[in-house]
Amino acid sequence: MSCIMKCRGHVFVALIALSCLLPEGSRTFQRRNSFNAITEVLGFSWGNCKSGDAAFMKTLNVSPDPIPIPGYLTTIASGTTSVELASPLSVNVTLEREVAGIWVKIPCIEDLGSCHYPDVCDLLNQLIPPGQDCPEPLRTYGLPCHCPFKAGDYTLPSSEFYIPNVELPGWLTNGQYKVQGVLGSSDKELGCLKISFSLHSNNNFSPLFEKVRQDLER
Repeated sequence: MSCIMKCRGHVFVALIALSCLLPEGSRTFQRRNSFNAITEVLGFSWGNCKSGDAAFMKTLNVSPDPIPIPGYLTTIASGTTSVELASPLSVNVTLEREVAGIWVKIPCIEDLGSCHYPDVCDLLNQLIPPGQDCPEPLRTYGLPCHCPFKAGDYTLPSSEFYIPNVELPGWLTNGQYKVQGVLGSSDKELGCLKISFSLHSNNNFSPLFEKVRQDLER
């Protein structure tokens, strides 16, 4: 999604992995000249990977469907953690795309794709410097945007965000995608969130996946 939304510093680490870490990589790509703007995100769905994790999402509602980019997005979210989430807090992101009926793992390319982020807390400090107020609507609802996140329940009531024109590399083009973010600390899994969606952009050419498709059809 995180390729879907501007980073908002959400307190739930699984959502942070997908909403905050991926834009960090996309800013790297914005220094290049070969971009393709997303125009719509369709069929957004989510789920916890398994039950019993220390940190998990309870609700996550995103509308409208499709989500226009640029445009407005409304989000309602709630989650909980039974343990304090403190640095170092790692996230492993796996990004897959459906190619000819087969799910293909997209490698990590300059911090975008299937990447390992050793410390989300450090990334949050880069996005929102310590001492700076948390952005809205987190500040209004008293939600933190820096580690540590205390054990307990967190809720983000219905909030509207404006999504600017998010630019992605040419290989992230039209298709069906799955993203999984696994939160960990000291080699222990604390939470896992999975998201699926379709992208419809103005770019229909992807040399990387065209080659994969041709190889699979041989």
